[in-house]
Amino acid sequence: MRPLLAFSRGMDAVSAAFGRIADWMVLAACAVSAGNAVIRYGFSMSSNAWLEVQWYLFAGVVMLGASYTLERNEHVRVDLVYGSVSARARLWIDVFGIIFFLLPGMALLAWMTWPFFWDAWVRGEGSPNAGGLIRWPVKIVMPLGFLLVTLQGLSELVKRIAALKGTAPEAAHLAEYHRPEQ
Repeated sequence: MRPLLAFSRGMDAVSAAFGRIADWMVLAACAVSAGNAVIRYGFSMSSNAWLEVQWYLFAGVVMLGASYTLERNEHVRVDLVYGSVSARARLWIDVFGIIFFLLPGMALLAWMTWPFFWDAWVRGEGSPNAGGLIRWPVKIVMPLGFLLVTLQGLSELVKRIAALKGTAPEAAHLAEYHRPEQ
């Protein structure tokens, strides 16, 4: 179990690094958006490239920040049963959900979005808008983001199994449940 927990700690660090990148992308997206608004409404000028930078950054925030969100246990859950069962049952629900839903879904999406990126890369696809950007940088974040969530899902699975076996005291917090605030 020790090598798997080492993998888990490493993957957690990778997700945290991409989470910090996503954090900075939020700030950059806000700055670009504010700049676009000032230029557009203050000076009646516009640039398709800067508008596309906004949505490239947003795509990066969502796709690169998803694995960090999963690592922090801040993802969305369906709270019909989860909050009313024991901590051990919550761990088993997580194990089941990770194995049968998260991992297959994310691996499939990573695999399916790779050709989407690769086609844009090979063709040198550009924006159809005048002055727009090349498309492959925004398209690579899809398979990368899904791959990161897949790997983080494996990390979460390792931690849940270790918590169930009692071999990872640091994983005890995984079974904690905090009801969403309304």
